[in-house]
Amino acid sequence: MSKKNSVFDGLLGDNTVLSSLMVISPIIVCGDTVMNGIALVYAFSVITFLSVLIGSFVPKKLPYAVKIIIYALISSAVFIPTKMAAEEFFPDIIPRIGVYFMLVAVNSLITVRAEAFFYRMKRGRMIISLFFYILGFDVVMLTISLIREILAYSTVCGRVMDADILISGMAMPFGGFIILGVMCGIYRKFLSVFGSDDTRGDGGDENVSDS
Repeated sequence: MSKKNSVFDGLLGDNTVLSSLMVISPIIVCGDTVMNGIALVYAFSVITFLSVLIGSFVPKKLPYAVKIIIYALISSAVFIPTKMAAEEFFPDIIPRIGVYFMLVAVNSLITVRAEAFFYRMKRGRMIISLFFYILGFDVVMLTISLIREILAYSTVCGRVMDADILISGMAMPFGGFIILGVMCGIYRKFLSVFGSDDTRGDGGDENVSDS
């Protein structure tokens, strides 16, 4: 495992979702099919990476409140072309996701972690670390979406499986809570066996969730 504050922490040691419980609402509500998951991964990855990267050029001497407003304006500006492109690539998916597509524009990596964590790094290290934090969310999003689609609809990417598996409740938000809870338990057990507190970054104990 990596040492404390490693740029790889966001993937496992300090996973955005499993460790800090950030950005869980889209996963719980919308992550019931792989295609939904892919659309949200696209939105989260593009908006978060570009917003945090552009925001790193905002002068650090500005008052905190002013910087937060600027970060919000940046993420809003990035959101517009990202949403337009998504409507071309996922025309049937975006209406289903609805407001949760917009919520990723104000996710915790932008509004909380950027100022308190990423912007304290040198830009090159920040970019690598940010990539793995985003990847950590993406992996969890797609894994939960795949499991829920199989259990709820007996399909994968809309294709019917030749398997007698159907738990319709998995398509509901409480189904997302159940799968996420199981994954969190497995994740924490893994860290307790193979890792230590030193494998988590500074943000591992924030316990901040998006609603």
